[in-house]
Amino acid sequence: MYRKSHAWFFKKNSEDYRDNALSLARTEAIYFPSMALLIGLSTLITIMVGSLDVVNHVPGARIGQIVEFVMYIQMLTFPVSAIGWTASMTQRAATSQRRINEFLHTEPSIKNETEPAKPVLQGNISFTNVDFVYPHTGINALKDFSLQINKGEKIAVVGRTGSGKSTLAQLLLHMYEPQKGLITYDGIPANKIDIQSLRLQISYVPQDVFLFSETVSNNIRFGIDGATDELVVSAARQASIHKEIENFREGYGTMIGERGVTLSGGQKQRISIARALIKDPRIVIFDDCLSAVDARTEKEIIGNLYQYLDDKTAIIITHRIFSLFEFDKIIVIDGGRIVEQGTHRELLEMKGFYAEMYARQQEQDREQQAG
Repeated sequence: MYRKSHAWFFKKNSEDYRDNALSLARTEAIYFPSMALLIGLSTLITIMVGSLDVVNHVPGARIGQIVEFVMYIQMLTFPVSAIGWTASMTQRAATSQRRINEFLHTEPSIKNETEPAKPVLQGNISFTNVDFVYPHTGINALKDFSLQINKGEKIAVVGRTGSGKSTLAQLLLHMYEPQKGLITYDGIPANKIDIQSLRLQISYVPQDVFLFSETVSNNIRFGIDGATDELVVSAARQASIHKEIENFREGYGTMIGERGVTLSGGQKQRISIARALIKDPRIVIFDDCLSAVDARTEKEIIGNLYQYLDDKTAIIITHRIFSLFEFDKIIVIDGGRIVEQGTHRELLEMKGFYAEMYARQQEQDREQQAG
């Protein structure tokens, strides 16, 4: 029922926009050519009448007067023709301003409490019977989800696309509030913790990387006041992007386009990883952040991360299985529920969902190597 309502809302607004756009296009298609025609006819008539007067030696008729009247026509008709252009621009601007005002006046659904807690997070995380439905789509992403993550543990979350993996990251960052259940950090409910304090203590690498039209160095140190060049280079080394940055024309001072359009997908992901690592947080969340890198680079990054994450709580959400990374626990999600959990060896011995995924991945890797 909710999805039908949402679809109807989208269809109605799309049709309203189409009707308004067509109405404006029809008005402009009539107004501007009509004004051009009237101006042209006025000029032509003025020249014709003036020329006949000059030819017929009408007293006071001179060529200079014809030129004057043509200039007068242009000066008088331009404001009239500009009315349509101004009205069109005003209508477009008003529509854009209404849309901007919608954002400016939108109240965030996630707010701090009156006196939120600001603890120093140690890395203990707990999900208890969490249910979550996306408010705008009605998709039930998590169902009775329970998980205990202890300080310093390395957890892998694997599963099919749409199984609810990325929803975990959104809930951990308190982007949404679960409809049921409880999420806690070190025993403190997430909704009792100051939002800014919580997010500052978590490094998050999203699926969709956003880089700014800035230098490589400033993109890596984004959000970190006073980060030195040494820290930037160290983070880049850990993300296995340092050598490639050095080969850029201006090294770390190279300007990259909006959203990193001048970089490859793998380079953007690794710069985003470096941005997360430079914070040196207690909790790290990687959301399928190695999908665009090749197998060799993937192994190199995993090796670096294994050392970096030694004393940190890490949650790695992925559709691939990293057999070289020794996870404390691997969670397999399907349909918003945990269907299997254990170590890599334990899950392979179960010969279930995880073992099937691993066998399929191994076969794909062999085909790529053979190709």
